[in-house]
Amino acid sequence: MGANAYIEKKLQQRIENQSYRELKAESHLIDFSSNDYLGFARSPQLKQLIADELIAHPNHLNGSSGSRLLSGNTTYSEELELMIADYHNAHSALLFNSGYDANLGLLSSVPQRGDTVIHDELAHASIIDGVRLSHADRLSFSHNDIHDLERKLSKAKGTIFIVVESVYSMDGDIAPLKQLCELAETYKAEVIVDEAHAIGVFGKGLISNLGLETAIFARVITFGKAMGCHGAAVLGDAVLKRYLVNFARSFIYTTAASFHQLAAIKMAYKMLDLNSDEFLKLQKNIALYNDLINQEDPSQNLTESAIKTIVIGGNDATRRMAELIQQSGFDVRPILSPTVKAGTERLRICLHSYNTSHEMTTLVQLIQQLHNEK
Repeated sequence: MGANAYIEKKLQQRIENQSYRELKAESHLIDFSSNDYLGFARSPQLKQLIADELIAHPNHLNGSSGSRLLSGNTTYSEELELMIADYHNAHSALLFNSGYDANLGLLSSVPQRGDTVIHDELAHASIIDGVRLSHADRLSFSHNDIHDLERKLSKAKGTIFIVVESVYSMDGDIAPLKQLCELAETYKAEVIVDEAHAIGVFGKGLISNLGLETAIFARVITFGKAMGCHGAAVLGDAVLKRYLVNFARSFIYTTAASFHQLAAIKMAYKMLDLNSDEFLKLQKNIALYNDLINQEDPSQNLTESAIKTIVIGGNDATRRMAELIQQSGFDVRPILSPTVKAGTERLRICLHSYNTSHEMTTLVQLIQQLHNEK
């Protein structure tokens, strides 16, 4: 079978099982799908801060001109990393071009053949891809199940790494970080936490909120969600930073971020300090949504994150319900298998500081109505 024939066959299989994906341009629907939790991506204030920062550095280049190990490193990027590390109470920070690149670089280079990486079964694809590249033994434990994690730890060999997300991107639930760190200490394991969906929603992140900075080997933070821009950083000890500069291929062999991207990150941190109102609005909206859902179904176990899910089951049924919701003016997206396990296909609802109480009430009522009509 030639390459094109194979490609066509695989695409046709996706079409037949209702899991085919297509790119869609921006819509004018009410936003309940983006990761722009605090509204920074659409913020005129952030846009102006970035513009002012660019004017303040009139000699900046349009592009970075190369990787950071060649011509792309700047004093500005190094000072930004120091600022990020200080903000999150970490020894050091190393910028990456995306959260995917950060997880890939960290997990492909640090664990070695003969080591063991144990990750939550719902860990992000970038975590799994990074571990596969490392050649370390890979085990998964049942989602947020400390007892299953301990069973896997008892079988682990070499240096052991436990990898979790503080807030899970598909369910919006929260890892039991304190218990996990206590277990890691017992088994002399290193803990790596992806904080992508916690930064901004939970202030500086759940690790900082819980005072667990010294118990964590490395944190991955991203700027493309609540912070409204783009990029990521790995937080850890200074020796980890030096190691990643030498061995993380997704850092070494890629063009560095442009000055504009770095300026956007710096100003987004400034926005976090300036916009406590947006944080409070988001928390209020999360509480309101949880109350609305509990009025309909008190058995729901709802978390304090901005990600909410409603499991429908089946790619076709989930896609059809999402289409009906979109036709009513709400941008709610279906999450289909193989992104999630077959049978757990769901609607993923993201809450934001700029969603109104009327919008949320109408959406919850609409979903309930569609459920009753199923």
